[in-house]
Amino acid sequence: MVTERDEDYLKSIDSIVEKKGYAKVKDVAKELDLGPSTVTGMFKKLSKEGYINYEKYGGATLTPEGKKIASATKEIYGTLKDFLLALGIDEQTAGEDACKIEHILSSKTLGAFERFLEFSKKEGEDSLWGKRLKHFLESGKYIGPELEEKR
Repeated sequence: MVTERDEDYLKSIDSIVEKKGYAKVKDVAKELDLGPSTVTGMFKKLSKEGYINYEKYGGATLTPEGKKIASATKEIYGTLKDFLLALGIDEQTAGEDACKIEHILSSKTLGAFERFLEFSKKEGEDSLWGKRLKHFLESGKYIGPELEEKR
């Protein structure tokens, strides 16, 4: 059973490995704002569970199972962050909230967010729908078709 904490570590390791080819304890500690001994303990646990390849004093890489979990978690995070950004949430808050929400969201709700994003991308910001949504998010005021011409 993968925990939220496991997912956060695997996601972090994956991001670092993409940049450097391997992740060291100090890299993950810095990214997750944790102490090195805490990260070392988790590296041992993740290694024992078969999610990472880790050698003491060396770097860590993900096993195929670890990569699968990290990729799925990153995909959910990306969808959530994009959704929050589409609602006008600032970048930092969207990232922080997406990280919190990614662990508890049902697949049904995630699917609804994905469909919303797909719809909004197809419509575009310059579409009538996009302009009305943007106006509503910025002002809190709904402009219906009947009021559109008066504006």
